[in-house]
Amino acid sequence: MAGREPTISHLDRLIARDGTDHIIDSEDDVFKIGDLAKEFNVTLRTLRFYEDRGLMTPDRVGSTRLYSLNDRNRLRLILLAKRVGFSLIEIHELMEIYDLGDQNNWHLQLVLDKFKGQMSVLSDQKIELDKSMEELGEIVTSLEGML
Repeated sequence: MAGREPTISHLDRLIARDGTDHIIDSEDDVFKIGDLAKEFNVTLRTLRFYEDRGLMTPDRVGSTRLYSLNDRNRLRLILLAKRVGFSLIEIHELMEIYDLGDQNNWHLQLVLDKFKGQMSVLSDQKIELDKSMEELGEIVTSLEGML
């Protein structure tokens, strides 16, 4: 049975922007937990954790978890958000926005605002980190001078 062509939302395009997304034949594609763990270089425990937190909801056939294309895209967004420092609560909020789909562009504005806010947080952290590195460098130089 041939599947439907996948519907690609604005957010799906955003999270697949790095070109690493392999070709998906249809929205009917399913992925087992091991497939996603290997593809995204995460542990099975990580995927179960995201499921326990309500970030992903794979179908089940017996004890086997079957992830849809949507679940795969959600995982990609979760990992992107984690990589740039969002908390689990913030990731959950992003998932709620993601679930709205492309009804209007206002959801893109919400995501933009969240990402700009995180850029500000990371910028502040970078300034503090640079100060700490400078201070440590001075201490190391002093200690080396004492030897």
